[in-house]
Amino acid sequence: MSTDGPDFGLRALRAFHAIVKTGSVTAAATDMGLTQPAVSRLLAQFEQTIGFDLFYRERGRLVPTPDGLLLFDEVELALSNMERVRALARDIAEFQVGQLRLVAPPSFAEGVLPDIIDRFLSRFPKVHLTIDSRSVEAAKTLIATRAVDGGFLKLPLDRPDLTSVPVVSSSTVCVLRCDHPLAARTWLDPLALKGVPLVLLGLGRLSRSHIDAAFAKAGVRPEVRVETHTIGSACALAARGIGVAIVNEMLARSYLGDRLLMRLFRPDLRHEYAFVTSAMVAPPRLALEFLADARHYFTHVN
Repeated sequence: MSTDGPDFGLRALRAFHAIVKTGSVTAAATDMGLTQPAVSRLLAQFEQTIGFDLFYRERGRLVPTPDGLLLFDEVELALSNMERVRALARDIAEFQVGQLRLVAPPSFAEGVLPDIIDRFLSRFPKVHLTIDSRSVEAAKTLIATRAVDGGFLKLPLDRPDLTSVPVVSSSTVCVLRCDHPLAARTWLDPLALKGVPLVLLGLGRLSRSHIDAAFAKAGVRPEVRVETHTIGSACALAARGIGVAIVNEMLARSYLGDRLLMRLFRPDLRHEYAFVTSAMVAPPRLALEFLADARHYFTHVN
């Protein structure tokens, strides 16, 4: 026997275990779905490999030796652990267990993701899902370093360590009260909004720079009444008549209620979103399943 210890196969362990449990080679063979000679060969090879007898041969019966009984306890534990590993592997393959960690902008997480999450968890009810909301740059770092499995971000990314799959494009709208003087218009542009109090998302956002550029091109100075940082707060301010909110159409829908309506903003300023994962490794399978549900939502529901 080598100095590295015995080397025996799983079938030999199963054969030994079955013989002890059933009391005979014949019964063990039936239990394993093998022939009696095949089980006898496995037992003989196993005993030869380990270097000691596992059974007494008494008038055609096999009686475990003390060494055999000592080994049996460990073999039973090993086979039990192996079955747990097999069951866990099966559950993982069928998404019966698992964890998915995602990151998304706050307004996206509040206004869009609940429906996608509902579909995803109805398919995989035992998966643990974590949704985090961070600043854009923090979210990019979390995804790139694989602190999370993926997330939704606005394009462009300008990061070679990230991979993106475009999922939805949204227009820019004006959110205003139903009784606002401009409510009768089908669309609004900087000229129509000249002198009108506005609620805009804070400086530093790419979408804000596009809005400012549109007003500058029209030669209009925007009358910014309030600057805020979430679409929910912008719509809440618009509902109180404080100003017209210029925001992302897709994310504003869930905040409209009975007092607000949307009118398209011109020129057409688009908001492009992508599902983003690290470019360093292939996306986790659960992340790809979530992406599939997101695509279904944006194609058939949104």
